[in-house]
Amino acid sequence: MCVRSLGSILVLLGLLACRAQPSQPHASLSVADSLRGPNDSGYAKALEPRGFHFPEDHGPHPDFRTEWWYFTGNLETPSARRFGFQLTFFRSALAPAMPARTSAWATRQAYLAHFTVADVSKERFRSFERWGRGALGLAGAQDEPFRVWTGDWSAAAVGRETFPLRLHAAQGDAALDLVLQEGKPPVLQGDRGLSRKSAEPGNASYYYSLPRMPAIGTVRLGDKSFAVTGEAWMDREWSTSSLGRDEIGWDWFALQLDGGREVMLYQLRKRDGSVDPASSGTMIGPAGKTRSLDSGGFSITVLDRWRSPRSAAAYPGRWRLRVPAEDLDLEVIPLLADQELDVSFRYWEGAVTVTGTRQGAPVSGRGYVELTGYSETAAR
Repeated sequence: MCVRSLGSILVLLGLLACRAQPSQPHASLSVADSLRGPNDSGYAKALEPRGFHFPEDHGPHPDFRTEWWYFTGNLETPSARRFGFQLTFFRSALAPAMPARTSAWATRQAYLAHFTVADVSKERFRSFERWGRGALGLAGAQDEPFRVWTGDWSAAAVGRETFPLRLHAAQGDAALDLVLQEGKPPVLQGDRGLSRKSAEPGNASYYYSLPRMPAIGTVRLGDKSFAVTGEAWMDREWSTSSLGRDEIGWDWFALQLDGGREVMLYQLRKRDGSVDPASSGTMIGPAGKTRSLDSGGFSITVLDRWRSPRSAAAYPGRWRLRVPAEDLDLEVIPLLADQELDVSFRYWEGAVTVTGTRQGAPVSGRGYVELTGYSETAAR
């Protein structure tokens, strides 16, 4: 997802990776400040378009400082009970080269994972966090056979090929066990997979998506398990630096419309309230044909807001999205108002429903939205 690096993991994991037991640290870290923090000397940078190669690029890119595997999706039982889920893994390099140490604990890689379940009918949102050192098998990533994991949370190939792919996470009273098919082939975002985040050279990522992955499996809540089917979206990015000096956060939309079309939009917000011109998006047709959108090719209008009782952040709570070139006019509504992750840093990421028109005909769909930088603003 565009700027989904949530790069505060660089600070977070440096502080927490050595802890032996998980806990819930106070959510006080700033995503934007962390993305602008450490020196990037010695790391590879996303400077120009590159070739993508699969299955290799599903695996890790350790020369870059930050990397993430981002799975979100909407699920439903045969009786139409609805759930949203998020399972994401972040890799962060703590140094550009391996330290000269002989300890089996020595590593320059650390991992963070987030797991959420939105139970729509019960109006309850659960969020969890784990982290681990990239040593002794505690956490890691590999390309063949594909696997990324933090503890016993994982996304892993079922067989020798990358797909089908199994997602597994369990904590507290919630568990997720899904098998995903590839669905549509990878979509390269931005300029042939180079996604620029600001005008500053190197503030970019290599970014591709799998925008419509058929999903089947189970969701467990308490002592009840639910057989579910649905569709997931996977975002893959790796980079060394992302946000510019004046950017405070972003609003990201991944929408799956009925009829086989998808929409990805992200809007980068600046400190003065304006939108950074690096904001962009992609329209994806039923056969996979794409149309790139620059910041002038779409508009996002906030129609309502929701204030968090934990962070006091006033998040957007309903939107109108327009893409004139597609004659697309959509209203996006959260399935639950409160889908704020209460983890080491707070952000809102949740399941949404979509209605509207395309070329005058009715259209509907589902998706996920991510909102960052709002809790930091509220705290000032």
